[in-house]
Amino acid sequence: MNNETYEIQEITNSQTKEDYLFKVVILGDCAVGKSNILSRIMKNEFRKESRSTISVELASKIFKIDNKIIKINLWDTAGQERYASVTGTYYKGAKGVFIVYDMTRKETFDNVDKWYKEVKMLNNEDIIIFLIGNKSDLTFLKQVSIDEGKKKANIYKMIFYETSALDSSNIKNSFHEMILRLYKSAKFGYIKDNKSSSFPIRDDFPEYNKNSNCNC
Repeated sequence: MNNETYEIQEITNSQTKEDYLFKVVILGDCAVGKSNILSRIMKNEFRKESRSTISVELASKIFKIDNKIIKINLWDTAGQERYASVTGTYYKGAKGVFIVYDMTRKETFDNVDKWYKEVKMLNNEDIIIFLIGNKSDLTFLKQVSIDEGKKKANIYKMIFYETSALDSSNIKNSFHEMILRLYKSAKFGYIKDNKSSSFPIRDDFPEYNKNSNCNC
């Protein structure tokens, strides 16, 4: 891939016809901050009291790069085991994946291996995977070092970022790098986009447990 530089421009007209369509999935354990990462990407907001994701949530953003219209469909998946059989089906066809762990909870970092293997098992095609160490603002509670994160990312050939959905650190940077990598990979024939496929939203999700305090 060449070293051309590209400007990313956000398009607010949702009726704009896209040249490229990419499905991007946000994965990780419960309460690592996936929903607030999505909220930062979509609205630049942080929700202090965010309820559990009910299986899957979908949001879309449109960008212009190199005079091409790029549509990104972002899928935020539940981290609870009780939804695993449902959310697993949504990994299929993903062109980009953010695997998120909570830097203040080492067990969520240890489970990155599980999430990575599930993604690779359900996707036969090349896929761009980012490893995201979230909650970098909580430095005094940190249980996973940046070197540990980089090491695991290198093992699996992932792109690594430390982020904070609370103060928005690296949220935009990581998302824009994902968009650029997807666009350039499709432009130069390394991957195919999702325009030829459709991934409808199901309406038979398991009922949300209103007593759950998991901020996924």
